[in-house]
Amino acid sequence: MNALAGKRGLVTGIANDNSIAWGCAKAFRAMGAELAVTYLNDKARVHVEPLARQVDAALLLPLDLNQPGQLEAVFERIAAEWGELDFVLHAIAYAPLADLQGRVTDCSRQGFLTAMDISCWSFIRMAHLAEPLMPGGGTLFCMSYYGSEMVVENYNMMGPVKAALESATRYLAAELGPQGIRVHAISPGPLKTRAASGISGFEQLLYKAQDKAPIRSLVDIDDVGEATAWLATDAARRMTGQTLYIDGGYHIID
Repeated sequence: MNALAGKRGLVTGIANDNSIAWGCAKAFRAMGAELAVTYLNDKARVHVEPLARQVDAALLLPLDLNQPGQLEAVFERIAAEWGELDFVLHAIAYAPLADLQGRVTDCSRQGFLTAMDISCWSFIRMAHLAEPLMPGGGTLFCMSYYGSEMVVENYNMMGPVKAALESATRYLAAELGPQGIRVHAISPGPLKTRAASGISGFEQLLYKAQDKAPIRSLVDIDDVGEATAWLATDAARRMTGQTLYIDGGYHIID
């Protein structure tokens, strides 16, 4: 239970207590890690700050990826306070609603670029900023979904975006591996999160996953958190470049 004792990590993407990032934060802390947590803006802070206190977060920092310089400011603060970092969780995704709910064929250029910037490029940028803070190695995580690999009804433009994110994960793993930095994409099954609320027909996705997954059960944020936290431990030191499915086996079923 103390496999991450003495480790320090950055957790982004907590919106409320239903967030996947919150499940991960709880698991990281339960294994002994010290955390820095981000919140989107002042409106979100009132929901995130009580959660940050629950995991004894040493740092609570604003992070709006649409605001120039905020991402860099987060890493500058971590460098000043801690000097080093052991793991980073990127659990941020966004697409304009009109583009997300429409056909990929019809998506706007700006909508596509925005989704790629927030959901994919920001992870690459985080890796760039984290690298000098991980002289002894570390682990980087992002959040994906099965729609990156197969066409999922109503997932629409986020499918190509998540496919790019998983590809970026593999390239980052190859480039950063010699420095002892491991990189993984986590691919949970359907979960009732705020981000999922923007997907049309999401309830049907939940029912389908529960009916077809070999385990016949939906996953929850704690399932995702515990598996992700394990990957940050030394027990997983020889694993990198993975897309880890935490979905009750749904991804193996036609």
